[in-house]
Amino acid sequence: MGVDAVLRLAVAADGPAVAGLARAAVETQFPAYYDAVQTASAAEHITTLDTALIDDGTYYVLEAGREVVACGGWSRRNKLFNASTAGADERLLDPATEPARIRAMFVRADWTRRGLGRAILTACTDAARAEGFTRLALMSTLPGVPLYKAFGFTEVEPAQLPMPDGTTLAGVAMERPIEETA
Repeated sequence: MGVDAVLRLAVAADGPAVAGLARAAVETQFPAYYDAVQTASAAEHITTLDTALIDDGTYYVLEAGREVVACGGWSRRNKLFNASTAGADERLLDPATEPARIRAMFVRADWTRRGLGRAILTACTDAARAEGFTRLALMSTLPGVPLYKAFGFTEVEPAQLPMPDGTTLAGVAMERPIEETA
């Protein structure tokens, strides 16, 4: 990472810090890609922490000092993104036939481009591999696409992400294989 940040599994007490970080990241980074209505909707609907990720032990935070500066995780459940709560499929994925999901990645604006997102993605990949998954999938908002491409994800198809308030955000479905370790 090249920075003084410590990666660890998130705990329930991290919830408020993660929510604050996610909202701030959306509010500062989304206006370059989305209009004001879309940014406000995203700040409201995709920044709510899915506590199942913490309960499942698949969500990470990166701390610098005592501040959470990045967060993200993976899931063995069939839910692609936070705003997809209505009728979301919470069933466990089959590692032999389905990809693990990368979920809820956020980096504080003043900490971007320092390898934090890559560090979280590496931890997610290693953990998913340990559980037998051979692929990763995610639904990216536009600000995340460059990070995911740099990490080896390829675009599967463009998507329109419906928010609960009726607003839609342009997104991209992406996947990548999990290579076996030597």
